[in-house]
Amino acid sequence: MVHAQRAAEGNKAGAGFSGPLEHYNSLIRDGLLREDEHQKAVLEKLEQMQKTLRGYTNTPTSFFSKFFTRPKPPKGYYIYGDVGTGKTMVMDMFYSHVEMEKKKRVHFHGFMLDVHKRIHRLKQSLPKRKAGKMAKSYDPIAPVAEEISEEASLLCFDEFQVTDIADAMILKQLFENLFLNGVVVVATSNRPPEDLYKNGLQRVNFVPFIAVLQQYCQTLRLDSGIDYRKTNRPSAGKLYFLSTEADAEATLDKMFDELAFKQNDITRPRVLNVHGRKVLLNKACGTIVDCTFEELCDRPLGASDYLEISRLFDTVFIRHIPLLTLNKKTQARRLITLVDALYDHKVRVVILADQPLEGIFVHDNDHDHNESHILMDDLGLKRDDASGLSIFSGEEEVFAFQRTVSRLTEMQSEEYWVEGERHTKQA
Repeated sequence: MVHAQRAAEGNKAGAGFSGPLEHYNSLIRDGLLREDEHQKAVLEKLEQMQKTLRGYTNTPTSFFSKFFTRPKPPKGYYIYGDVGTGKTMVMDMFYSHVEMEKKKRVHFHGFMLDVHKRIHRLKQSLPKRKAGKMAKSYDPIAPVAEEISEEASLLCFDEFQVTDIADAMILKQLFENLFLNGVVVVATSNRPPEDLYKNGLQRVNFVPFIAVLQQYCQTLRLDSGIDYRKTNRPSAGKLYFLSTEADAEATLDKMFDELAFKQNDITRPRVLNVHGRKVLLNKACGTIVDCTFEELCDRPLGASDYLEISRLFDTVFIRHIPLLTLNKKTQARRLITLVDALYDHKVRVVILADQPLEGIFVHDNDHDHNESHILMDDLGLKRDDASGLSIFSGEEEVFAFQRTVSRLTEMQSEEYWVEGERHTKQA
């Protein structure tokens, strides 16, 4: 049976329907989607919201309207459930039908990167204090929320997850201000609100955010028990190779050469400029890049580097992915972030790994505790206090890796591969 597609596809065909529900039903009639009562129930709620939001704005439309009370915004939605159940699809279908001027649909990770950049910019713009004068404490979060509120009345977030302490510490104040400024939020996540940042460092300071989120967003569960990314669908051919297979390396070389032949470029190293840092990739040709796992995940790269790779390339070869135990927890985190960025930008992947996809990440108990002990000491934590923290237990990685495996499975489908072709679209 044909799977639930990501609704980015729904966006393209969105015109001509009265709302997300009619659009969804038409895709079922055409055999492009399989009917799912759980998806439908969520879409019925989003359909109501789409009608309520028609023409809604959180900013005054004229000089006189500044003196009147702004309309009360409707409650948003926080949609959570297991990987591959169609959360992104229903949110994007809703987003494509919302008739309002100021709306934004962003990956949560990218959104928080932008927030930190804005905070940095505001701090930099402050006048330098004179020697010997006490600096007045300046809190940039409210002005940043004000800026964002002026740009969007509706914010749709994909993959709402909190793993970074810097994000965790500012979320309550940031979102409280967004909500008070009339911003409506719709988000998707793999976790219910109460499980966000579970076992994270200083979680006690994060918990008040959950109450704010629940006050302004209704929680909807979307769990059909089916991972549609893993349901049978035409394959794009072999894109995942094991290093034990005969001539696997040579096969990848040949694939790269065939793809490079269609590019109007030569194969050469490329240097990316990311926020003033130079990132060297040894082998690229046009919109294709051939990397090793070491190049992408052993170096201290992060979301901004992976977003730049996703922007520049439509096909990424990743060679020599090792078995990822907790000894390689940092590299595993980078791979998770990398796959999220590639998937979100429909970038195609060809992989050479030491293990089959399902067995690439192992939660073992025999890893070297030395690195964790150093970090515990730096944070002034006792061994017992730290045992439950996800940064030391690897629980967050195991959870996020389920999503990575699901996404990499979908990325091997013919439909994903065809849609990711940028070279011919730009020609």
